[in-house]
Amino acid sequence: MVLAYWRKRKPQDHFIDVPAEEDPEPHLRQLKRFSLSELQVATDNFSHKNISGRGRFGKVYKGRLTDGSIVAVKRLKEERTQGGELQFQTEVVMISMAVHRNLLRLRGFCMTPTERLLVYPFMANGSVASCLRERSESQSPLDWSIRQQIALGSARGLAYLHDHCDPKIIHRDVKAANILLDEDFEAVVGDFGLAKLMDYKDTHVTTAVRGTIGHIAPEYLSTGKSSEKTDVFGYGVMLLELITGQRAFDLARLANDDDVMLLDWVKGLLKDKKLEMLVDADLNGTYIDDEVEQLIQVALLCTQSTPMERPKMSEVVRMLEGDGLAERWEEWQKEEVFQQEFNHMHHPNTHWIVDSTSHVPPDELSGPR
Repeated sequence: MVLAYWRKRKPQDHFIDVPAEEDPEPHLRQLKRFSLSELQVATDNFSHKNISGRGRFGKVYKGRLTDGSIVAVKRLKEERTQGGELQFQTEVVMISMAVHRNLLRLRGFCMTPTERLLVYPFMANGSVASCLRERSESQSPLDWSIRQQIALGSARGLAYLHDHCDPKIIHRDVKAANILLDEDFEAVVGDFGLAKLMDYKDTHVTTAVRGTIGHIAPEYLSTGKSSEKTDVFGYGVMLLELITGQRAFDLARLANDDDVMLLDWVKGLLKDKKLEMLVDADLNGTYIDDEVEQLIQVALLCTQSTPMERPKMSEVVRMLEGDGLAERWEEWQKEEVFQQEFNHMHHPNTHWIVDSTSHVPPDELSGPR
């Protein structure tokens, strides 16, 4: 969608976007434009004690607005360029137009000559990563039913970004730390659109790979080009985080002569038929084997080395809802041996690329459903 021009109401309150060559009324979106002083007061002048998270785009502060509502204020790292203000506003509006129950809703923004801030509702239960690996002793671990709910909710959010946003939004950093949890432990995908927003000084294809080690798809590493299928890969690794409770990249696994990459570690255990060792010990055995196997199947389909072989997120949603996984898995089994032979014959020197299928025997995880 191209923004033809900006109509401003009170500068301190709102701005409205008007798409070109369309009736503007159905597309009007309003965003609260906060003053810097409002957000300074809300966060106690961005006090260190109010930092609730740090990421590659900046720090997140917990704040309380004058109306009493609790918010998360993301203070973006400074990447200013001449003429970037309109582009920043354009991208912010695009983010605000992605409205879905499984997407983090943007409440407003603040823009000054020196600051770029985004304001979101505060997520009471933090991120999936924090619940898996940083919970206090008083916190209960995520039970299996909640983990399944998270898998489905985050898939729905990503499918919306890919299929229902115009232009589509590619997340580029799907991982457990960017899946937030509301008061009901419903999955809420955060940080979407920020990769584009922070890259507004570049073209739509950047040679600087943005992402997190262990989640980055092999084709993104080699070409710098992201697509919806790079998000699918990251989502598949996130599923493995949900199942195992482990980090996607963890040097600590070297102490046990294990793979530092979660994907490789999982494939190694599957090769040795040690499924029970995959599941997060915090679950204390309270899970259903068939459901774990099905989630692993979805994860492996999503993390295939060839982007075209990965399902779309809309297909992932259907598989998680019980539609088409058995057929897709059977199809994958038939093609797996051929694909390995083809890759070896035509790409003999690309053994460094993560191949999510190369170590899994065709009969593994293929029992009746």
